[in-house]
Amino acid sequence: MAETRTARVPCYAKINRELTVLNRGEDGFHELRTVFETVSLHDSLELFFTPGKAVELTLEAEVDIPDNLVLRAARAVFAATGAKGHLHCKLTKRIPMGGGLGGGSTDAAAVLLALPVLTGKPLAPGQAQEIAAALGSDVPFFLYGGRALGLGRGTELYPLPENPTENLLIVAPHLHVSTPEAYRAFDRAGNGKLTEAELARYIGRFQARVWEHGESLSPGAARSSSENDFERVVFPNHPQLESTLKQLKKLGAAPARMSGSGAALFGIFRTPEQVKTAAGLFGSSRVYAAKTLSRRRYQASWWQALKEHTDAKQWPPRSRYAR
Repeated sequence: MAETRTARVPCYAKINRELTVLNRGEDGFHELRTVFETVSLHDSLELFFTPGKAVELTLEAEVDIPDNLVLRAARAVFAATGAKGHLHCKLTKRIPMGGGLGGGSTDAAAVLLALPVLTGKPLAPGQAQEIAAALGSDVPFFLYGGRALGLGRGTELYPLPENPTENLLIVAPHLHVSTPEAYRAFDRAGNGKLTEAELARYIGRFQARVWEHGESLSPGAARSSSENDFERVVFPNHPQLESTLKQLKKLGAAPARMSGSGAALFGIFRTPEQVKTAAGLFGSSRVYAAKTLSRRRYQASWWQALKEHTDAKQWPPRSRYAR
C-alpha cells in the first residue's frame, strides 16, 4: 500500500492597504489599483495524499461551503500535472468569511503551493499563476505573500519593499457585504465611467500613496494616508461599518481602513498594548489581534511546514519526490 504524505500548511489573510477602483472594462471587470499585504491571522489546511491510480478528493471542514475553492484548486492541480491518488483535506477556518480578507483565496493558493510538493508533480512555470487567476482575483497574491502592488483585476502583481512589522486589530462585524453589489453600487454612483482627466487624477493620488509605502519607516511610525474607494459606496448601506472605522481612528489607529469590499476593517497601532486595549471595545464584533507578515517570513513559514517533503529552500517550494 502506498505511503500517505501529510502536511499542515498556513493560509494567511490579507488586507488592502490601498484600493482604488477605476473604470469597468468590456470584460465586465473593473480596473483596480491596490496594495496587498499578508497578516498573521490564518486558517490551517491539513493535506493527506496517498498515490493511486485514480483521482479522489474529500474535504473535511467546519463550515459547508458550496463549490469550495480548496477542491476546485485541487482538481485543477491534478488535471494540470497528471498526478493521481487520494487527497483528503481538513480545513480549519479562523479568517472570517465574506470579510474582504481573502479567506477562500488563501486556502486555494495553499493547495496550489502544497499539492505539487506532496505529489512530486510540479506545475509548469507560470501555470500556478494561471490557475490562481482563474480561481479568483485575490488568489495569485497568496502565491507570494508579503506586500505587493496589484493591477488590473488585482492579478498583475509587483513586489513592494518590506517594512518593519506592524501591529493591527482586525474588526469583523456580524454582517455580510456582497462584492458584486458593492461593484454595482460603485457603477450606479457614476464611478465606473471616469473621464481621462478623472482617471489621471485618481491614478496620480494612488501613485503618491504607493510611493509612501515604498519609503522605509522606523518601528512604530504611522502612515499618513490610505484610501479604499469601496468605503464611500458601502458605508451608506452599512452605517455600522463607518462608525466602527471612526472608533478605530479615535482609539489611535493610523491608518484605519476597510479591507476589500468589506465587511472587515483594520487599524494599525503603534504598540501591541494599544491593540489589546482596543480589542475589548467592539462589543459583539469579532476581533483579531495580528501583525503584518513580510514575504520572507511568509515563505519561511511554508518551508517549515513542508520541510519533510522538500530538499531546499526554493520558491515556490520544490518536492523531493519529483523525478
